[in-house]
Amino acid sequence: MQNHEETKLNYESAFQQVKVEVDRMLSASPLVIRSYTKHLGASMGKFIRAASVITCAMDREGQIGEKAVKLAASIEIMHLATLVHDDVIDNADVRRGELTLQKKYGKRTAVICVDYLVCMAMKLAASASEKTDAEELMKLEIPDYMGRVCLGELNQHINNGNIDLSVHQYLKIISGKTAALFEASFFTGAALVEKDRQIVKKYAKLGHNIGMIFQLTDDCMDFEETEETAQKPVQSDYEQNVITLPLIYAFKNLAEFKKKAGNHDLTRSEINQAVQMTGGLNYTRLVAQKYYVKSLQLIEELSAAEAKERELRLILDKAYRLI
Repeated sequence: MQNHEETKLNYESAFQQVKVEVDRMLSASPLVIRSYTKHLGASMGKFIRAASVITCAMDREGQIGEKAVKLAASIEIMHLATLVHDDVIDNADVRRGELTLQKKYGKRTAVICVDYLVCMAMKLAASASEKTDAEELMKLEIPDYMGRVCLGELNQHINNGNIDLSVHQYLKIISGKTAALFEASFFTGAALVEKDRQIVKKYAKLGHNIGMIFQLTDDCMDFEETEETAQKPVQSDYEQNVITLPLIYAFKNLAEFKKKAGNHDLTRSEINQAVQMTGGLNYTRLVAQKYYVKSLQLIEELSAAEAKERELRLILDKAYRLI
């Protein structure tokens, strides 16, 4: 468990310290790569995975150890690496209102930066480690989570353009591609303060559910939001050969529409109309809602302190886009 000499921080201080740590790592990179990492630092997101780590690492008094801050920063940098990787594969021009790294500097540079970010994240995580049961456990689990992220991405790539993709297959893809890193965030934070392995597993399950909600809600955003509000390309999943749940549901219910897709003869207008007609967005929200209800139940079962429970519910609502 945590070292008794470890400095403790309240939630706000810990969250701000994560941002400082990430900015320090990106801006203090070796000179040869610094302009690229500083560019990435200018378009950081809401740090929801980092918030997950430090929330789950809160003790009964609402305090968080410094090791949780480093681990949260590590996972946030790892997440940043996955975004750069996605932008290369999707040939995306914009991310969070800024030019993507691959658009500004080229794909080769972006790929090398992904490699460097992964190394940076693992080095930061290692710097937080001591030989305690919790850290030894994390050394075994975190690489496995990252392996699941990679396999999820590969599964998505293999199934690009697969109009026969089933709901089950799709949920398995996003379980790795998106949910695994959320699960790692919850697991990592909880492992620092919880002695009961079964409780840690419940936190991990909660993280998995929230990650699934996050991706399913994101799938709906591709049909509903503008590029200005989303700060990234929208109406673009199908154009990138990515088949998401709203479209899977439309294929399932409109045979002629699916046949036309097989001939590579669909317009964006036809896609939107089919998803609207079949209720694909409502179906996707319903699946997300089921994960939401399960998450609320898990939060109740954790019997966390009031402040910790409040932050867990806040993360859940952010993933579900209730706030």
